[in-house]
Amino acid sequence: MQENSLRNWKIHLFVLVLVCMTEFIGVKTFNIGIGAIALFPMLYALIIGAIISLPSLKILKMKEMNVAANILGISFMLFVAKLGMLMGPSLPKIFEAGLSLGLQEVGHFAGTILLGLPIALLLGMKREAIGATFSIDREPNLAIIAEKYGSDSPEGRGALGVYVCGTLFGALYLSVLASFMAQTGWFHPISLAMGAGVGSGSMMAAMSGALAVIFPESAKDIAVFAGAANLITTILGTYICVFFSLPFTNYLYKKLEPILGRKSKQIK
Repeated sequence: MQENSLRNWKIHLFVLVLVCMTEFIGVKTFNIGIGAIALFPMLYALIIGAIISLPSLKILKMKEMNVAANILGISFMLFVAKLGMLMGPSLPKIFEAGLSLGLQEVGHFAGTILLGLPIALLLGMKREAIGATFSIDREPNLAIIAEKYGSDSPEGRGALGVYVCGTLFGALYLSVLASFMAQTGWFHPISLAMGAGVGSGSMMAAMSGALAVIFPESAKDIAVFAGAANLITTILGTYICVFFSLPFTNYLYKKLEPILGRKSKQIK
């Protein structure tokens, strides 16, 4: 099946055209007074891809969409290989960062699992809730789910749904949040820059871009610390997701689903 997927010229042609179009548009930044909002090629590609895949337009058939889903799994493996090449050299930095990054990962864990999972179950989600809440569901997390459960599994659909929402709204939300937090004066610009390293390149760029508008004198330091924190968080977060977050989410799901879950049928 994967061999046939790689030979589907129509899918590859659409991907090539979308990438060229969106990269040509580039990053667009808008000043909104309290800060800045940044729009990225990934967002454009997602929106255009959603439009051309509408059944009413009859541009792509369901069979071709299934082919695209299989290619997605292959793409994740390439991303994981790239991530693996970064892990070794970055391990000393992770150990040097110590407690600060550990506390940051606790925040990710508390927000997504302890808060998100019960809410997802109350809303009627089944196994989709595991994929949706075990992490912030960026590229490395999607790769973990795709490898363990498959990209078309309930867990895979839950993770992909959060990924899409994060791509559409995450950068916008975090740009506004970073601008608001910067205006309060409660935190040093470098602290906010490190907080921008949530494990997502687009979200990190949106937050650091908004901070650079408010603190132009610290723009270079903001970019450096945000990028370093994002890289380390991505690598450290991958280990935590594999060895702790995903197993714990599964365990918590088994305990909470009989209590909080609705008696709705799982989506097939």
